[in-house]
Amino acid sequence: FIIHNKDTFFNNATRSRIVHHILQRVKYEEGKNKIGLNRLLSNGSYEAAFPLHEGGYRSKNSIKTHGAENHRHLLYECWASWGVWYKYQPLDLVRRYFGEKIGLYFAWLGWYTGMLFPAAFIGLFVFLYGVTTLNHCQVSLTIQTNCCAVCCNNQAIHFCLFYFSSKEVCQATDIIMCPICDKYCPFMRLSDSCIYAKVTHLFDNGATVFFAVFMAVWATVFLEFWKRRRAVIAYDWDLIDWEEEEEEIRPQFEAKYSKKERMNPISGKPEPYQAFADKCSRLIVSASGIFFMICVVIAAVFGIVIYRVVTVSTFAAFKWALIRNNSQVATTGTAVCINFCIIMLLNVVTSETLIIFFTEQPRTESEWENSFTLKMFLFQFVNLNSSTFYIAFFLGRFTGHPGAYLRLINRWRLEECHPSGCLIDLCMQMGIIMVLKQTWNNFMELGYPLIQNWWTRRKLRQEYGTQGKTTFPQWEKDYNLQPMNAYGLFDEYLEMILQFGFTTIFVAAFPLAPLLALLNNIIEIRLDAYKFVTQWRRPLASRAKDIGIWYGILEGIGILSVITNAFVIAVTSDFIPRLVYAYKYGPCAGQGEAGQKCMVGYVNASLSVFLVSDFENRSEPTSNGSEFSGSPLKYCRYRDYRDPPHSPVPYGYTLQFWHVLAARLAFIIVFE
Repeated sequence: FIIHNKDTFFNNATRSRIVHHILQRVKYEEGKNKIGLNRLLSNGSYEAAFPLHEGGYRSKNSIKTHGAENHRHLLYECWASWGVWYKYQPLDLVRRYFGEKIGLYFAWLGWYTGMLFPAAFIGLFVFLYGVTTLNHCQVSLTIQTNCCAVCCNNQAIHFCLFYFSSKEVCQATDIIMCPICDKYCPFMRLSDSCIYAKVTHLFDNGATVFFAVFMAVWATVFLEFWKRRRAVIAYDWDLIDWEEEEEEIRPQFEAKYSKKERMNPISGKPEPYQAFADKCSRLIVSASGIFFMICVVIAAVFGIVIYRVVTVSTFAAFKWALIRNNSQVATTGTAVCINFCIIMLLNVVTSETLIIFFTEQPRTESEWENSFTLKMFLFQFVNLNSSTFYIAFFLGRFTGHPGAYLRLINRWRLEECHPSGCLIDLCMQMGIIMVLKQTWNNFMELGYPLIQNWWTRRKLRQEYGTQGKTTFPQWEKDYNLQPMNAYGLFDEYLEMILQFGFTTIFVAAFPLAPLLALLNNIIEIRLDAYKFVTQWRRPLASRAKDIGIWYGILEGIGILSVITNAFVIAVTSDFIPRLVYAYKYGPCAGQGEAGQKCMVGYVNASLSVFLVSDFENRSEPTSNGSEFSGSPLKYCRYRDYRDPPHSPVPYGYTLQFWHVLAARLAFIIVFE
C-alpha cells in the first residue's frame, strides 16, 4: 500500500480493532494461560476496556456554518437527532465509526422499515375497505324478518327467515342467544352484539384473503431482496472476499478444559479438548432447561385460560351494568393485560434462569452466539405468541354445545366465542400486546440509560461540583456512560425479529399490524442511533458479512406465517362459511354468484336452535328469559351447524357443517 497519510489511512474503527487484537494476544505474565485482556477483565485486574468516542457529540457552533467537530458530532446531527427522522441513514459513516457488524444491523433495520411501507399501506386499505363496506355487509344489510314454525315430532320450532327491511344482526331483536357462561350469564338478543359484529367486519372482510396472500409474498420478497441489498453492501464495504478470522478459543472453554489437550492437526499446537460424552451431556442439560422453561410458559397460558373461564361469570354477575353487559370483552381485555405482565416478567426472570441452564461450552464465540441465540429466540417466541395461538386456534373450538358442554377438569365450562365470533378476541390480543410491548421496549432502551446516566452525572456533580465534568478526560467521560450489554446486538435483533413474526404470522386477523410496526420502527431507528451515539460507551468495532443466524430464523418465520394465516382465514374467520353459504345455501345457490344479495340470511343459517329445558342443572341460567317476550323462553340460538332438538338425531351436525369443514381443509391446502 502507498500510505500518503498515516493518520487517516486506517479509520478509528479499524484502529480500535487492531489494538484489541493485540491486547487479546499479549502475554502479561509467565505461564501458558497468562495471555489476553479478557483474562485480566475476568479476574478483576481491570474494570472495563472500551474504545473511546471521538470527543463530544454536541457543539456550541452550528454544523452548517462551522462543520462537524468529529465523526460523533456528525453522526448525532445527521443520524441520531430526532429532527432527521425522515432522512436516509448515513450507513457508510456508521460503518466507519462503529464497524461493519453494527452497520449491517442498521442497514437491515432500515431495509425492513422501508419494506413495511407497502405492507402498511395495503393493511390500512383493507381496514378502510371494511369501514366503507360496513353498511353493505350481512351485519348491517337491510332485510325483512318473517317468523314461522316448523313441526317436527309434534313440536313446533319457531325461527325467523330474513328478507328485506330489518338488519340481520343490528336489528335482530327477535333472535335470542343462549348464555355464554354458566348461571350468571343472561340470555341476550343477537342485536346486542351489533357493535362487536361491526368491529369484526373491519378486520374480517372480503379483502382479508387478498391481504394474507400479499403478506405471504411480501415476506418472501423481503428476504430475497435483502440478500441482494446485503450483496451490494458487502461489495461497497469490501466484505465479499472477507472470511471470518480464525477465532480464538473462548476463555471459559480454555479455563474449563485446559488440563485436557490434544494436538491441533492444522496448527500443530496443543489445544484444550472437550470429550464427546461431555459435550452431549451438557447439550442434554441445556435442552432440558429450555424445555422446562417452555413448559412454564405453557403453564402460564393455562392459568390465563382458567382466569378467562372463571372471570367471565364473575363479570356477568357484576353490579356495574357496563361491565355486566360487556363481560366477555372485559374478560378478554383484562386477560390480555395480565398476559402482557406475565410475558414481561418471564422475559426478565427466565432470561437469567436460562443462563444457569445454558451449560454448554462452545469452543468459539460464534458457536456460543449461535447456540444461545437459537435457544433464547425459541423461548421468547413461545412466550410472546403462545396465548395468541390459543385464542386463534383453540378458543371456542372445543366447547361442545348447550346441554353438553365440555369442561376443564369436569368443573369449568370452556370459554365460548362472542356471538360475533372469536376474531375480535384475537384482534384485541394482538393490538394490546403489540402496542404495550413496543412502548415498554422503547422506554427500556432509551429511558433506562437516560436515568442511569443522569444519576451518574448527579453523583459526579455532588462530588466534583458543576465544573468538574468539563475537566474530565474523554476516557472518564466514556466510562460514566452505560456499557453495551454483554450479548452485543442480540437484544436489538431479537426485538425486531419478534416484531416481524407478530406482524406476519397473524396478519390476516390484524391488518393494522404492519402500520404499527412501521411507526415503531421509524422511532426505533433514531432511538437506537441516539443510544449508540450518546448513551452507550463506544462498542468494539467488528466485521461481519451478514446478519448471521437471524436470517435463517426469518426464513422459518416466513414459512410459519403462510401456515398460520391459512388456518386463521379458514378456521378463525368466517370467510369460508360465508363462501359456502353464498354458493351452496344462499339465495344465489347454484347460480355461480357471490354478491351481497347472495349473503341474505347468512347470519340466521349460521345459528342453531336449542331447547332451553335441555340445559344441564349447573348451566341453567338464573333468568328464564321472560323479560324478552313476557313468558319463559323455550328456545335460544347458538353459533354452530347442528340439527334442531326434535330431529331424529338431536343436535347432530348438519350437512352444512361438513361442507364448511371440507371447504376449510381445501382452502388450507390451496393456500399452502
